[in-house]
This record gives sequence, C-alpha cells and structure tokens, in this order.
Amino acid sequence: MTAHLSGRPSRRERPAKPALTQDGIISTAVRLTRAEGLQKVTMRRLAQELDTGPASLYVYVRNTAELHAAILDELVGTVDLGAAEGAGDWRERLVRVLVSYTTVLFEQPGLAKSALVARPSGVHHLDLMEVLLALLDEGGVPADRAAWALDLLLQHATATAAEHADRDGAAEAEADRRSWDALSAALLGASRTRHPHLAGLGADLLSGAPEDRLRWGFHVLINGALDTPRPPQA
Repeated sequence: MTAHLSGRPSRRERPAKPALTQDGIISTAVRLTRAEGLQKVTMRRLAQELDTGPASLYVYVRNTAELHAAILDELVGTVDLGAAEGAGDWRERLVRVLVSYTTVLFEQPGLAKSALVARPSGVHHLDLMEVLLALLDEGGVPADRAAWALDLLLQHATATAAEHADRDGAAEAEADRRSWDALSAALLGASRTRHPHLAGLGADLLSGAPEDRLRWGFHVLINGALDTPRPPQA
C-alpha cells in the first residue's frame, strides 16, 4: 500500500526537505521580514516556514536578537555603496551613502528600532563601515576622529529612521500621531514669558522636510569631525 487511507502520501513518499544551513535560514528570515515585518520573525515562526522545530534553528542562530542582527546585515547589503564613487565633493558622496542606509531602515519599521540596540557584525555592515571610513579619509578627517565620527553618523541615521518610520499596526500609528500633535501644540503655544526662545522660533522648530533635516545633520557631524579634535586620552 503506497498511501494512507486519507489519500495523503506517506512520509516515505514525501520529497526530502532541504538540509538546514545558516545562509538558508537567514534568507528565509529576510523574505519573511519583507512580507510580514521584523516583529513577526520569531524563531517559532521561522521554524514553521522551514518545516522544522525551533530547536533545530538554535544550532545555527543562538537567539532572536542574533537572528535580527543577521537580517539587518543582509538588508544592509542593499545599501547603495556605489554612491561613494565618481566625481563630486566627498561630503556629498558620504551623505548619499548614509541616506541610502537610512532609506533601507525606513523600509522596515521594526528594523530601524532593532538597529538601535543590535550589534551587527556581518560582512555587509563591515563593507558599509569601510566605505564610510574611506570617504572620511579622502576628506582629510584624521583617523582618530574618523573612528568616533563613524559611530555618530550611523547613530544619526539609525535614530532618525527609528523616529520617523511608519509604526507597526494602527494602534501604534495612532498613538505616535497623537504624541506628535501634542508636541506641536505645546511648541506652538509656548509662553513668551516662560519659554521666550521656544516661542520666538515657533513653527520653525518643526520646519523642513525629513530628508533635508537628515542631510543637514550629517553635514553638521562631518564638519564637526573635521574641526573638533578628540579629547586627550588619560
């Protein structure tokens, strides 16, 4: 007899499952992230997609945090590092790469928030860091300052993406909108007696397109790295 009474094939007749590999696990996790969002990509959900048990995945990935860091690194591989090449001011090319990185984070709201605490150490993240350091070197930023500026530039990109990315779910999005409305109302209604500087700036505190503010912030950090020596080491 070659089949069960239910008509379903027996286990011996089912096609063999592909062997688990770390690359295959991460590739599936990235696909799930794009389809369902990072917050839905748990070890249990990933195991279900791979038709295996969660325990089998821990051989390749220690926990969900490590899994999310690996997903982040894979998606960082889509950053346009080619923007660093060609003619043009080194600052503008550096900002173009950083904007591309921020855009990748914008595309996955959970990814931006995860990147604030994740410590990606994969080859794609190292590639990004290498390109940024090469551009800082091209611009004459001393190596010791570049080492610290790299951290600040990536922090600015990541925090901006986390702050402005679309929220997961209608309830979270509504709460975020209300908090922004409350802040706007507070700033625009600031007392000229108690908060004269806030009242004087008024709507300008909230002015500018997000990308313009992002790019300006990068330039502030880059120019600051050129002109601000690191403090003496004790």
